[in-house]
Amino acid sequence: MQKLNLPPYEFRVRSEGGKTMIFDPYRKKYLQLTPEEDVRQHFAMYLTKEKGYPVSLMMTEHALKLNEQTRRSDIVIFNRKGEPAGLVECKAPHIKISQKVFDQVSRYNLIFRVKYLFVTNGLAHYCCKVDFEKAEIAFLTAIPHYNELG
Repeated sequence: MQKLNLPPYEFRVRSEGGKTMIFDPYRKKYLQLTPEEDVRQHFAMYLTKEKGYPVSLMMTEHALKLNEQTRRSDIVIFNRKGEPAGLVECKAPHIKISQKVFDQVSRYNLIFRVKYLFVTNGLAHYCCKVDFEKAEIAFLTAIPHYNELG
């Protein structure tokens, strides 16, 4: 896997049927280690270890219905009341973060209506705060600590 712009972490990895599998502590199962899954696991671990996001309040590959189609949000972050507070869209490192990626996470936010949107390809990381009353989105200079989500 490509070196990411995230701290190194230890993961439970094993070989299964000639494929490398990584343990997802959020779904509590082994998944095929693809470049996108590597980014998802590293970014989720970064949020947990460095920014105080509780594992118990994060869900990976959360299903949602959008225009009668089932989609999956890479990571949904919940507040202490169990309400969605943030969405993370992960891409493989070779995928450029573009307006199309921000449009994707914004469409998912039509369903969730969270205040924080994160986008990462493991090399570049972005966080936006959504103000629904003013219909504005502001890019933050740093990923907020979990306690700042409100």
